[in-house]
Amino acid sequence: PSFVAGENFDQSPLRRTFKSKVLAHYPQNIEWNPFDQDAVNMLCMPKGLSFRTQADNRDPQLHSFIITREDGSRTYGFVLTFYEEVTSKQICTAMQTLYQMHNAEQYSSVCASSSCSMDSLASSIDEGDATSLAKLQRYNSYDISRDTLYVSKCICLITPLPFMQACKKFLIQLYKAVTSQQPPPLPLESYIHNILYEVPLPPPGRSLKFYGVYEPIICQRPGPNELPLSDYPLREVFELLGLENLVQVFTCVLLEMQILLYSQ
Repeated sequence: PSFVAGENFDQSPLRRTFKSKVLAHYPQNIEWNPFDQDAVNMLCMPKGLSFRTQADNRDPQLHSFIITREDGSRTYGFVLTFYEEVTSKQICTAMQTLYQMHNAEQYSSVCASSSCSMDSLASSIDEGDATSLAKLQRYNSYDISRDTLYVSKCICLITPLPFMQACKKFLIQLYKAVTSQQPPPLPLESYIHNILYEVPLPPPGRSLKFYGVYEPIICQRPGPNELPLSDYPLREVFELLGLENLVQVFTCVLLEMQILLYSQ
């Protein structure tokens, strides 16, 4: 279990979070930009590793992060989180065991709080509560013989400049190649090697077109006299904060006030 993510053992096992780890990264290290495994791990999965079943929503999600070092230099990360089927029987059995323990604990706590027999316990639950409880158990349970277990996984690109749209397109194309029944023209390693070692940063004031897995991708870098690169969609800021809050934040920026944004 992940205690960093605020583990709550009262929650069912499928709603808990577990420790994640970096499975692989390429290249192993860069002299001017050393790989910080703990930071990248925490920022790729801030809520920890999670499990799902076929009944849950498993749509891929994209988020970004910034690592700011002591000297003020910044590194940008772009992460695509998706769910893949758990093929290990050992993990599936462990999840089943966790649910059996969880149900036993819930049952004993209910009995202890009501201090009554099974017959009186059953009769004390009204029909509405019983229906709600049955629904909850059906949608929030795991049966190894009936359910398919999925686990979260991330692919991440770490870049010196915030080329969000280009990174997003490349990660989505890479994900499609991983999950597609029809393999792409070249091995996956070829596309990863290409973007790491063969695609250069565009010069200031120029744009660059390179090929992803299926489609070409274009990224543009502002010139020396232009505003800094801001590739993040402004619409999302309005959707998340709302118009009034955004105007208030902008006013605080102009007045040079200290601003703290708090989020889960």
